[in-house]
Amino acid sequence: MKIKYNFAFFDEGSKREIRRATLKAVSIPGYQVPFASREMPIGRGWGTGGLQLTLSLIGKKDVLKVIDQGSDESVNAVNIKKLINRTTGVTTTDNTHEASLIQSRHRIPEVPLEENQILVLQVPLPEPLRAVQPSEYVTKRLHAENEYSGAWLMLFEQIVKFGKVSTGADHPVLVHDRYVMAPSPIPRFDNPKMNYSKALILLGAGREKKVYAVPPYTKVKSLAFEDYPFEVEDVHSKKCRLCGSSGAYMDEIIDAKTGETSFQCNDTSYCLSKLNNQSVLKASALDINRW
Repeated sequence: MKIKYNFAFFDEGSKREIRRATLKAVSIPGYQVPFASREMPIGRGWGTGGLQLTLSLIGKKDVLKVIDQGSDESVNAVNIKKLINRTTGVTTTDNTHEASLIQSRHRIPEVPLEENQILVLQVPLPEPLRAVQPSEYVTKRLHAENEYSGAWLMLFEQIVKFGKVSTGADHPVLVHDRYVMAPSPIPRFDNPKMNYSKALILLGAGREKKVYAVPPYTKVKSLAFEDYPFEVEDVHSKKCRLCGSSGAYMDEIIDAKTGETSFQCNDTSYCLSKLNNQSVLKASALDINRW
């Protein structure tokens, strides 16, 4: 028996409530807006916040792309894509250029986003001050007072201990010169992509019941000291073993038999597009040689 759902799973009242929270988040860049997080058919911590944002915003004409840690074909990405597709019937794609709505976990696509696109990021821990202050009441007051010495202290302790800032992911950012924000567990490599992004970026935390946003063309600056400037991971010295690209965020692959190390583009769609372009160029060269 086929079960019938309302379009995009949620009832219309739930969608309106999430949209109101989203509108407030867009109006106050970087500010964490509470919302009534719903129960979802996936476990909390696996993308319920981003999924709720997507389901509240998606329309029948949208083209959807879902990625999880750079992959379009991971178990989590495939299952979320199936849920949205079965309750909306919208077109899905693996091509970043074609998508109007992109839901992602832990990555921002390598391909630069455009004005007609919305990127939804799933966030496990939205509070950048939680490591230094466990009280929600106190962190809200610190945000109101623009008091972010705790975030700076975390970075300073890393410098004292390791000689450099050692954040691998979720490096805090200052949005619109006002709110310090946790940019989801994206690698430092992706932080600069948020600065004056053409696309609307929405971040949702289902377990923590928060939504916040970076509107298009908004200043986003990664926290850093003058004598220890912000630096992304070294990617230019690495080449993808499949497409040969450099300058993209890479996964390190270790051969279990030989112990040899190689690298591969983390964004599988980006890697595939590079391979397809190379195939087209080779085919064109063969045609020219025939003539």
